Formats: sequence, C-alpha cells, structure tokens
Amino acid sequence: MHIDLPKLHNQDSGNFFLLAGPCVVESEEITRSIAERIKEITTRLKIPFIFKASYRKANRTRLDSFTGIGDDTALEILGRIAKDFDVPTVTDIHESNEAALAAKYVDVLQIPAFLCRQTDLLVAAAKTGKYVNVKKGQFLSAGSMKFAVNKLKESGNSKIMLTERGTMLGYSDLIVDFRGVPEMQKFEVPVILDITHSLQQPNQDSGVTGGQPHLISTIAKAGIAAGVDGIFIETHPDPANALSDGANMLHLNKLEALLTQLVAIRQVVNKF
Repeated sequence: MHIDLPKLHNQDSGNFFLLAGPCVVESEEITRSIAERIKEITTRLKIPFIFKASYRKANRTRLDSFTGIGDDTALEILGRIAKDFDVPTVTDIHESNEAALAAKYVDVLQIPAFLCRQTDLLVAAAKTGKYVNVKKGQFLSAGSMKFAVNKLKESGNSKIMLTERGTMLGYSDLIVDFRGVPEMQKFEVPVILDITHSLQQPNQDSGVTGGQPHLISTIAKAGIAAGVDGIFIETHPDPANALSDGANMLHLNKLEALLTQLVAIRQVVNKF
C-alpha cells in the first residue's frame, strides 16, 4: 500500500493522524480484532490511521520475555491486515538486515528510540523507499534529531517522521518536554507524540517495565495542545494479560472516548 503523506492530515477535519495497535503481534485473531476496532473508530472520527504492531520485540530486559510468534508469520499477518482493512501499517526494525524483509509487508519502518543513532540501520531503512519513523532517543535532545533526519535524506529518502517518546529522568522514569515538538517540526517533518511509551517506568527490579497508564489522557491532551502532527498509542483489549508492555498500554475500550476528546481539542487549537 502506498501512503500519500499529505493524506495523513485530514483536510476536512484538520485532524492529527494516528499510529495505534498492540505492542506486538500476539496472534492473528487478537491483532485483527484490534485493527478492526481502531479502524471503526478512526473512520467515524475522520482520523487518518496507521496500524502499529511489532513483528518481533528485540529490546527485552529478561531472556525469558516474549519476543514474538515468528518473523515471517507476524509479518504475513500485518500484510493481510493492511489488505483486508485498507490501512497502512508500521512495524519496528532492529538491525539493518531486517529492513528489506519488513518493507515487503509494511508501509512504515520504525526505528526504536535506543537505535536512533545507528547509521547502518537508518541507511538500510532509507534505501527501502518506505516511510521511516524515527523515535527520539530517551538520551537525546530534540534538536539532535536533525542528524537522524540528515542521514535519511542523504541516503535518498525524504519520507521521514519523528516521534517524541519521553526523556530519561533519573534511572526509572521519563518526562515529556513539549518544547521538543516545535523544535523537531523545524526539520519540516511530521512530529508524533508517543503517549504510552512516554509513561513507561523502565529499569524496574523485576525486569518488567512499569508504567502510568492513568496519565495517558493527560499526556495526549497536552500533545494536541502543543501542536503535534500525530499521536502514537499502544492499545489492547486486556493490557494486564498482554504479552509485552501491558503496564503502559491503553485499554481498547477507552480509545474511542480519548480520541473523541483529542479531536475536540484539535478543533479548538485549529482556530488559533
């Protein structure tokens, strides 16, 4: 599926666009059901939608953490979802040799925050010709993301998005500096706010990342007021039993109410 970037901005409603889905492909049944529900909501609210799910999780704290159901199986599921629901899809890649494989199935390649400085990975993603969404490292300033943008452009790809996902505050917490939104927009690329990973509490003694999902609405509303172009949400019908990152995901039943509020805020913001 081909994405026309201007279409990510709904001209009729002036809406933000949305990247949303589960953290990882757990099974075809649950992944399809989440995609179907989000598509219903975003169609009704006129929000351009990109379905998100990782085909494999590589950055796990513990060796026994769930990483995926198999690369080919998960990517094929994403490919079928894109076709059946007529939605573009996005997934993470972690090594340069994954770029070409993932690009056969998805429309946007996502660079995880910890890997945003990896030159070989950025170059490989750029050379696929797909859109590349680079998450800002938790250890980087917003302004320093210009170097990631430059690497992609100098590799022949100007289809770039940047995502704010929080900055480390001590060892086990993150904070969102909303000054980074306009700072990264100066690079003339869409800027997305990841409203679920921004509320992670990493490096817990248990080896399982914690989170503050009760603040998802607060971060999301602030992001829309700050003028972000897109919102990133991980959502699941049963976060407590999700196989990855359940501690900071939004319950799927709460998604429609949140998006409705965000659309109303964006309409107010658009008046100024």
